[in-house]
Amino acid sequence: MNNMELKAKVDKAMADIISAKGFAAPVDVLIEIGILSRKDYDDWRSGRVPYLESVCRTNLSKLSMAMHEIRSYADKNGLKPSWTAYMHKGKPLRFSRSSDEKIERSYSTHYVSKKKKEQT
Repeated sequence: MNNMELKAKVDKAMADIISAKGFAAPVDVLIEIGILSRKDYDDWRSGRVPYLESVCRTNLSKLSMAMHEIRSYADKNGLKPSWTAYMHKGKPLRFSRSSDEKIERSYSTHYVSKKKKEQT
């Protein structure tokens, strides 16, 4: 998939997920666009995978681009960032091999529709 196709897939996934749930999590977008399987996600959530990036079905360059586009879509559409802890048995789950704080925060930030928030 080229960069333009990736951008289009991320934008559509973000719009669909926001419409359905009122918020979008990067992991949901990665599943929706086929970079992450539901089984691999479930294995990671249950602690059977050391870090999420190890089971993503693309290279780190494309993964980074997808994450950038998720943030860009959120900025352009006025979505509110909301950090969410991902834990298993009281310990934080890792998203990246490096455990770099900026990367970890990027994956664990959900984007909330202000329209949905106003309805509650």
